[in-house]
Amino acid sequence: MWSRYVALGDSTSEGLEDPHPDGSGYRGWTDRLAERVAALNPGLTYANLAIRGKVAREVREEQLAPALALEPDLATVFAGLNDVLRRSCDVATVAGHMDAMIAALRRDGAATVVTFTYPDPVPVNPVARPARDRVLAFNSLLRAISARRGAVLVDLARHPVTSDPRLWHADRLHANSHGHARIADAIAHALELPGGDAGWTAPLPPAVRVRRHQALGAHAVWTHRYFRPWVLRRLRGISSGDGRTAKRPEPLPVLPPHPHQEH
Repeated sequence: MWSRYVALGDSTSEGLEDPHPDGSGYRGWTDRLAERVAALNPGLTYANLAIRGKVAREVREEQLAPALALEPDLATVFAGLNDVLRRSCDVATVAGHMDAMIAALRRDGAATVVTFTYPDPVPVNPVARPARDRVLAFNSLLRAISARRGAVLVDLARHPVTSDPRLWHADRLHANSHGHARIADAIAHALELPGGDAGWTAPLPPAVRVRRHQALGAHAVWTHRYFRPWVLRRLRGISSGDGRTAKRPEPLPVLPPHPHQEH
């Protein structure tokens, strides 16, 4: 069983938008996974180097060396989506950064490295349609990299439920608490942890039909609250992660989940 877990990545690995019930910050699938592993090995330590807004190159340049220095025997790498959503993205270059990180973490074969494909973004946000082909191409490269490097691939893209808007936050970019729980379940299944099964792939009950005026209203709110600020940041050349540090830069013991936190 693993004794040191290190997470690398962007906002999804940081835990946005899965808040701790006590308001102390974000939990996310990384914390949830650490809690499940710690239930099997109470001696587990866990570090999370992820910072929101980072592109794959920045994750490699800023997080890989510190991660290697921590000598993890379990690592997760979730990066690249901030790249492939951009029209200017060179998918092969982004995949190259992922390959380099996975190869380095897997170098001596002692570490289990987990990475992921990305769900189809269009059911969550129709505005993302131009990015769909880039997401599909990136997923294909990630599958090949994982096979070549011996990484554990959580193939989220293979299961339509991962694109169900009800598992996503209102910003249409991050999983909500239910989505983060599903991702943690998916990893538990991939790692063959006790209690991990294929139930995470099950579809949600049929959704209540949304009237056209409700959909238009929701889209207007999204545009004002989330899309417009994102565009302005891009135009100004700034990132949501500027000035931020990792929430858990050092490996620390993992506390049991609060009784009111759902697994």
